[in-house]
Amino acid sequence: MRPAVKLIRIAALLRLAYGPTRPQRRRDNPLDALIHTVLSQNTSDLNSDRAYATLRQRFPEWEGVHQTPLRQLIAAIRSGGLANIKAVRIKALLEEIWADQGHFDLSFLRDLSTEEVKAYLARFKGVGSKTIACVLLFGMGRPAFPVDTHVFRVTRRLGLLNGRFTPEKAQEFLESRILPGDRYALHVQLVQHGRQVCKAQRPLCASCVLARVCAHVRK
Repeated sequence: MRPAVKLIRIAALLRLAYGPTRPQRRRDNPLDALIHTVLSQNTSDLNSDRAYATLRQRFPEWEGVHQTPLRQLIAAIRSGGLANIKAVRIKALLEEIWADQGHFDLSFLRDLSTEEVKAYLARFKGVGSKTIACVLLFGMGRPAFPVDTHVFRVTRRLGLLNGRFTPEKAQEFLESRILPGDRYALHVQLVQHGRQVCKAQRPLCASCVLARVCAHVRK
């Protein structure tokens, strides 16, 4: 089965299992999603959400984060893990944006094409393809397809990717073969499926709705 056809079937099976999932219309500053994505690196959603909430409570405006001493930023995001590293990244990112724009409102990105948004964000140090895809998908409501550890694991087990794929190459390969209208729901539901069923250790193959199309089950 061709990957594009298989992905349509996977999307349909997950939709039956988890229900419809639609992206929210976003009108906030895309910088919010960018910083949130930095905080989500190498930690759980629970931890990153907690760190982001604390950060915004202490610093309602990004100018405050930009101006605060590094130690105070570290304290604000400590619950997200790797606070020392992430605080430095956030500081550097805000400094670059300030030097480039003179403000922290990235709403102008909504007037650009998706390729132009990618090119703009890729200019900043430490902003890779997955981070850009997260900003597009969650911060701007654009049809992107980030590949995190759950998506990478599940799609490899399904036989969509071979051992030569890196997460970056997998993102490019999968996104080009997923219908734009399916990308949000498929990403969200593959993550959910990876957490609940297709776990890293001891996947629950017997109760998996994707078993009929899964290469791992057929081994």
